[in-house]
Amino acid sequence: MREFDLKIGCKKIVNGKARGKVLLFQKPLNFLGMVNTNTGEITNIEDRTETYQLRNRILVFPNSIGSSVGAYTIFSLKSNNVSPRGIICTNKVDITTASGCAISNIPLAFINKENYRKFIEAIEDHFNSNEIEILLDTEREIISVD
Repeated sequence: MREFDLKIGCKKIVNGKARGKVLLFQKPLNFLGMVNTNTGEITNIEDRTETYQLRNRILVFPNSIGSSVGAYTIFSLKSNNVSPRGIICTNKVDITTASGCAISNIPLAFINKENYRKFIEAIEDHFNSNEIEILLDTEREIISVD
């Protein structure tokens, strides 16, 4: 029996369904400068000591910054089987992320500030944010936290 179940609305950008553990970033990402397309690791640009694995995760972050070549970076991640299963933008959906997800067939959604706040409260109150598993269903425009 599930102890916790929450459904949060989202806006579909790229159609699809994906289930995976959350990889939460509070700051924008530069796909070209921070992501290794062979390993699927994101390196913290500030200190270069922390790395985070994208593979099989649902990436939740504000938006991407930097070069439009970031779209090709997302495609390379998918081609190398180290991509996230889905992506959720929390600030805005930029052309780099949208086009990269579209050519890579990675579900992409946007959540507004109110729904993002609910999402953060749910995972902070009940889970370790990097261990929570969610279902991103852009077809129904729902994120299920369970």
